[in-house]
Amino acid sequence: MKERISALLKREPQQEIVAAEGWVRTKRDSKNVCFLEINDGSCLKGLQVVIDKEKLSDPTVLNAITTGCSVICKGPIVASAGGNQTVEMASTDVTIIGECPVDTYPLQKKRHTIEYLREIAHLRARTNMFGAIARVRNTLSYAVHSFFQEQGFMYVNTPIISASDAEGAGEQFLVTTLDLDKLPRTEEGAIDYSKDFFGREAFLTVSGQLEGETYAMAMKNIYTFGPTFRAENSNTKRHLSEFWMVEPEMAFCNIEGDMEVAEAFLKYLFKAVLEKCPEDMAFFSKFVEAGMEETLRTIVDTPFAHLTYTQAIEELEKHNDKFEFPVSWGSDLQSEHEKFLTEVICKRPVIVTDYPKEIKAFYMKLNEDGKTVRGMDVLVPRLGEIIGGSEREADLDVLTKRMEELKLNPEDYWWYLDLRRFGSAPHAGFGLGFERLVQYVTGVANIRDVIPYPRAPKLADF
Repeated sequence: MKERISALLKREPQQEIVAAEGWVRTKRDSKNVCFLEINDGSCLKGLQVVIDKEKLSDPTVLNAITTGCSVICKGPIVASAGGNQTVEMASTDVTIIGECPVDTYPLQKKRHTIEYLREIAHLRARTNMFGAIARVRNTLSYAVHSFFQEQGFMYVNTPIISASDAEGAGEQFLVTTLDLDKLPRTEEGAIDYSKDFFGREAFLTVSGQLEGETYAMAMKNIYTFGPTFRAENSNTKRHLSEFWMVEPEMAFCNIEGDMEVAEAFLKYLFKAVLEKCPEDMAFFSKFVEAGMEETLRTIVDTPFAHLTYTQAIEELEKHNDKFEFPVSWGSDLQSEHEKFLTEVICKRPVIVTDYPKEIKAFYMKLNEDGKTVRGMDVLVPRLGEIIGGSEREADLDVLTKRMEELKLNPEDYWWYLDLRRFGSAPHAGFGLGFERLVQYVTGVANIRDVIPYPRAPKLADF
């Protein structure tokens, strides 16, 4: 396999002829020499190719080279005479693979707005910004698997099509093969889903958690990492209709163990991106969010703070005059409250625990007070919640009663309840929205810019 440009830039000058394949970012011409910068996406900086026109077998080829065209350049890697790079390629062999008409190519040599680049999402990975986002996303994906594999977790693939709503109150996308112009009806006039492909209503999954729990109760420690879907009509910078979730589940684990793994997991991810993407992180710190690298280093080196929900509310109530939405016990924490806890009160990441049961999901373990559950949220400065998790309810009777309180039909979850009938054990887990993670690490303001092709209300292009 041929070397990527990132590897060629690390070579020592030598006479060996090598090939560089990529797309032209810039072209500068002088009387005797032509300078190309080509990039293949492997790194932020491109390779400068210096072409001696007098030694080129066909000098006319240079006339057809424009920004955006794909080329293969061959020559030795030599010490650079310029100050912007240590090495460059001296080439006398240039082949155009794919031409690029300069008058219609949407990416000219100028700064384009993020909004404009969303309209050409099929080409935006060629820019510095989106190339850097793609590399960081790739590094974080690999680090997710590395962390759990190193800790002995098993990777489990949970279904994308599901008949259950893991959250208990989510807006779901219906999956059907019924003819919408000729819907079958029951005697009562309702849609007869027994005639559908699965013989019942089916949806795109909102979470792989419940299925993940079933494997945790056999394999002890597992994790899922896959796409999830929410049909919420939210047009914000923080919401997507299709996004990726990381969801570990651990048997014989309580909330304390859950928090320990969550903190270690985040620190591992941040450390990985700092070590493996220094060039890209420097770019984000310079052009997107000042001090992003230092923020991540501080989180890696600092123990997370711990507050109960009750303690957090008591602290926040002292500053209610600063909030758009004043808080009181029983209210859900908004983004402004989460940021205030991390940036002003604790000045570091915070794990908040023991939330009122009314504002949390049915599967969270009930505390002895009967009012709160063993839920936990990891909050980080600037973003707020980045991880949500809990110790799961392991008692069959308590879980069944909780489901009935929320008007969920236990019969729909018979297989989930079986975990409490047959060898139940304490278990815990959490979920991390992968795009929220990428957004936080890069400092990018809009979540639609950290996934290659965003899906949101009225947005399903490409």
